[in-house]
Amino acid sequence: MDKPADPLAVTLANASLLGAGYLMLGRRRLAVLTGLVTIALVAVLALAVRTVWFEIVVLAWWAAMTGHGWYLARRADRPPNAARQRLIGLAVALPVLLAAGLLRFDAARIEGDATEAHGRGDCPGTLAALDGLWAGHTLADAPLTVRAAETTRACRLLLAAEAQLGKALGGDPANLERAFATLVEVRGIPGQDQRIREVLDRFTARLPVPDPCDTAAITDWLRQGVRGPVLDHAAAVVPRVAPAALAGCADRLMAANDWPRARDRYQQIVDQYPGHELTARAGDGVTRATQAIELANVRNLLEVSYPGAEPEYCDHPAPYSAAAPYGDGPNRALVFGDDEHLSRFPAEWRAGGPTDAVAVICAGTTDYGAQVRSCPYESGLSPYGYQDVSFRKIAIPVRVYEVKTGRLVTDTRVEIGGASCPPVLHYRTYIDLAVDIPPSQVYVTPSDADVRAAFQPLVDP
Repeated sequence: MDKPADPLAVTLANASLLGAGYLMLGRRRLAVLTGLVTIALVAVLALAVRTVWFEIVVLAWWAAMTGHGWYLARRADRPPNAARQRLIGLAVALPVLLAAGLLRFDAARIEGDATEAHGRGDCPGTLAALDGLWAGHTLADAPLTVRAAETTRACRLLLAAEAQLGKALGGDPANLERAFATLVEVRGIPGQDQRIREVLDRFTARLPVPDPCDTAAITDWLRQGVRGPVLDHAAAVVPRVAPAALAGCADRLMAANDWPRARDRYQQIVDQYPGHELTARAGDGVTRATQAIELANVRNLLEVSYPGAEPEYCDHPAPYSAAAPYGDGPNRALVFGDDEHLSRFPAEWRAGGPTDAVAVICAGTTDYGAQVRSCPYESGLSPYGYQDVSFRKIAIPVRVYEVKTGRLVTDTRVEIGGASCPPVLHYRTYIDLAVDIPPSQVYVTPSDADVRAAFQPLVDP
């Protein structure tokens, strides 16, 4: 049998969700049971299922307890101290309901401040506002704290992405990779697209950076791939920034003699921005870089280990397209091989290096050429007291290459004429004999004019 209790007092006491109304009726077991159910529901709402629908479940439980207390009290006898019971019921219910209401109101205020800060892109302000939420707010309005947690996560990710983008301004694509991966996480949180665009806008507003090669590395990365309409928003800066960055980077690489990379950057402008005002200059840059690469290669191939040696160029010629074409002479030449005779070239035939050379002449081993004349000289072994000596031209196998193209212009045999049959023949024997034995054949003695006449068809046709 229930104790006498006022229905309104029981209803108010049960509205506290503490089961106090049941205690007024003397139903202790029911009070304990409903109290445990209340604790379980609130714990689930606060810790696990922080959703509106579960909030409705808790609210329905509150309504059920309140209604059930009214129903039971209506069946009980009326107490003589109804007013006192009502005050007790109000004293139990009011703090709970007032605390819940104030906490919900305060949570809504905090969310409003955070939403306003987040709306203007102020993530530090948003996080500062949401730091005011605590466990009491979770008990009073669990779904709001879920939204707040998502906003907090979004802001922390946005701040991390902005920091990574700041590091990426140093030209390291790895930081861009990390930043965009972070922004992909942000996209997984509803309602963040505008915030992402703002972060990207602040990043692209800082382009170009002072180092054009760093800017070029950034725009290269932004230009690649498809990342979706929001993340691709950053790629809009590329056509505005990239051409000048590529040109500046290429110029810097040229100055540092890094010609292959400079040529690649110039070529990138030509290929990717054909109608840009810098395209013509970039085309000239491609030519200059190519010629610098060619010149460095030719210089390397023309190196010799000792005077008179043939360089590697003579077997593996390479072009230097900035050189003048081989044609009507004089074709200034770099000469290698037979230094004894080719060193007698006139000054106007000789080039100072590959930059002013038209041809490369590779001379082989000297041999005897056509006979010019035969003259007798004293000989200790001849029964007649003399021996005929044949005077022959100086034959030199010669290859002539055009520097501009590296092509073989001619592969011929040049024969140098000269004076023969001097009154006294000077010669050297390598065997110690008691009598003089002149050689059977010797070279003529060429003058500078003879050397010039022999090579003029090749150098100055």
